Order: sequence, then C-alpha cells, then structure tokens
Amino acid sequence: MAKISKIIPLEVLDSRGNPTVFAKTFLEDGTCGVGYVPSGASTGKYEALELHDKDPKRFNGKGVLAAIKNIVEIIAPAIVGVEIDDFRQVDEKMIQLDGTPNKSKLGANAILAVSISVADALAKSKKLNMFEYLATYFAPSNQYLLPLPYFNILNGGKHAIGSTDFQEFMIVPVKFPTFSESYRAGTEIYHALGKILLERNYQPLVGDEGGFAPSLFSNEQAMELLMMAIKDAGYAAGEEVFIALDPAASRFFYQDVYQLHRENRTFTGDELVDFYKTWVEKYPIISIEDGLSEDDWQGWQRLTAEFGSNLEIIGDDLYTTNIERIKIGIAKRASNSILIKPNQIGTLTETIQAINFAKQNNMKFMISHRSGENEDTFIADLAVAAGGGMIKSGAPCRSERTSKYNRLKEIEMILGDQAKLATRDVSQNTGLQ
Repeated sequence: MAKISKIIPLEVLDSRGNPTVFAKTFLEDGTCGVGYVPSGASTGKYEALELHDKDPKRFNGKGVLAAIKNIVEIIAPAIVGVEIDDFRQVDEKMIQLDGTPNKSKLGANAILAVSISVADALAKSKKLNMFEYLATYFAPSNQYLLPLPYFNILNGGKHAIGSTDFQEFMIVPVKFPTFSESYRAGTEIYHALGKILLERNYQPLVGDEGGFAPSLFSNEQAMELLMMAIKDAGYAAGEEVFIALDPAASRFFYQDVYQLHRENRTFTGDELVDFYKTWVEKYPIISIEDGLSEDDWQGWQRLTAEFGSNLEIIGDDLYTTNIERIKIGIAKRASNSILIKPNQIGTLTETIQAINFAKQNNMKFMISHRSGENEDTFIADLAVAAGGGMIKSGAPCRSERTSKYNRLKEIEMILGDQAKLATRDVSQNTGLQ
C-alpha cells in the first residue's frame, strides 16, 4: 500500500501554445509521478469535456485555471492521505466526485492529469517501468509487442489550414524486423517528401503533427507525393511500406453531404465509399480512420462491409474511447478497429476498460496522440503494455512527436530479446499487389 501525500497541478502549454493541465502526485515514500494532458483540434462531439476558463482576456479563453482549482480544492482533499495500491481507486473516487456523464463538472483534463500521475507514482514506487506496470492490467503475455508506427507525414484538415481536406496521410513501414528499423524507414521517407516539396517549389510548411502541409490542388495529389517519397527513399510501396488515411470526415460533413473543397465535389455516404474504393484499388492503402462522419452509421457499415476483410477501418470520433459507443459499433458492425485516446474518456481506468473490451470482442485498436501534444511519453508505454500493435504519434519530427517514438526505441533496448515488433498481414490488400 502507498499513501498519497501531495498533489501539485500546474497550467502548462501544449505544442500549439495552448494551456493544458500537468499534475504531480507525491507518495509518502518520496516517489513522484507526473501526468500531462494533450488536447485535440478535430474533437468528436462525444468526447469527455475539457474544462477551459473562457476568459477572453487570458489565453484567448483557453486557460485551465478552473481545472487546476478543481484539483486543488476538490480532488486533492478527497485523495491526499488515502492509502492505495491501485490507481483505479483514485479514478473511481474522481468519477464519483464529478458525477456527470462527460466529466463536465471537474473537467476531463483535471481528472486525467491526476489519473496518469497517480499511476506513474505507483509504477515508480514498485520500481517498474510504466509499460511493465500497465501490462498487469491486460491479459498476461510472455512477450511484449512493440507497435507498428503510423507516421503522419502530410497534414491537412484542421491540423493544417490551407492544405488538404483529408486530415492525415500516413505511411506504415510494415516489413521490418525491429521497431528501430521501421522508425528509420519512416524518417527517411519523411525527409524524401520534404526534398520533393522543395524541388517542386512548395513552401516546406509543417502542420500541427509535424507532417508537411503544402497547399495542394487535390487530395489525391497528396497520395501521389507519398508514393514518390517512398520510392525516392529507396523503399517499395505495397511491399515494405503502406499508406494509411485519416480523412476525419466529420470535419467536412455539412448539411447531410460530404464536401471536399479541394476536389470541388460533394458526396453522399455511399458516393464517398465509392471514392475511397478508387483509391484502394490504385494505392497500397492499409487503413482508413474516420472515413465517415461520427453519426453516419449506415455509411460506416458499408465502408466496413466493403473493406473490412482487408483494411483496418478505424473509429475515432465514432467511438471516442467510450465503451457505450463501442458497443453500438460492434452491434452494427460499423468498424473492425478502434482508436484509443485517453483524454477522450478522461481516466486511465476507462481507457483500459475500452481496450480490454475491444480485445474481448476481437476488435483491433490503435493507441493515439492528439494534435495538441506535450513532451510526455505515456502513450508509448501504454501501447507496449496493451499489445495492440499500432501507434500513431505524428511525423518523425518535432519533439512532442518524436518523444513517443524515441521512448519506444528505449523500450526496445530495455526489453532486448523480449521485444517483438508487431506484424501486419498485407497479403490481401489491394493496390499495387
């Protein structure tokens, strides 16, 4: 058992220069754990609530002093001095204190900062790496699985205003024996893309997630640039490296139609699925995330029926790491994969519950960062502990992105022969096969 002696919250800045919550939890044995909270730009409407001050005279209304105050005046008095042996005890208490379905009273940002910092303190108190400690909350395994990295090397949508309608164009190096080699391949392709853009007189602008953000005349032009970059870096598209998409379709869904301004076209849900089909037949696409709007269940069902046997069809805004939403998706066969973002649900306990529920229902899952990030590496440890085999943390550029990838390299070193990189069966994928 460990007794919480002190909790110190702090308002800090994320990678977009916006305030977020950081917390330190101290145990009586002198251990200190930390927890940072990221923030999204394209947030799903079913996410837990980030509490902001809305004072226009301070950080343009985005300050988080109200969330900090809730930690100091409500959360800390309820848990300081309490003996715990499991962070879930603290999470349960905070959920009770909040008492709302979306954590709107205390703020998901306040709750999650404490949740992660308590878990971190307990891991350190037990002299365990975070991934080792978290692994005890998942099905036991005699080998750790390092995740395949999904590198977002070309940014659009809300992550790069003025670029493409689609939000993320990712590369996935799948045919490499180690995480380090997969990381190297992704980095070399990223730099090859930068060189191509300069040669074609595009400004080397960078989006929120570290990927390039050129002003292109169509979404498909981004696909062509990725194919060129893979080739120029010396890799084989459709054999060693594949492409993953996150259109973030809720962001371009207006008045019951999907509006792609770069193509100057509008689509129904069925027409957008047909549009994706032309790309899947032409390019080595391995995954489509948020291909339809978060409420277009019929469109999701068709997308999964069309591609689910070969591609990962990943729900992000569709599920928001919420088991109740995931249950609906499973019943409707709306996707075959789930994106996991701890700040969408607001506690580490509920994040783990969502992952274990996905596993129990044979759903794949990917651990994900947010566009407003920080130097914290927690999700890297979570990805290894959970064993889902997929992670995305943006481009191999900008320290708030590379910190997660670098932590995975460190974990690979720590594990030695115990480390195994996740594999992906690409034999059924269409496009360049």
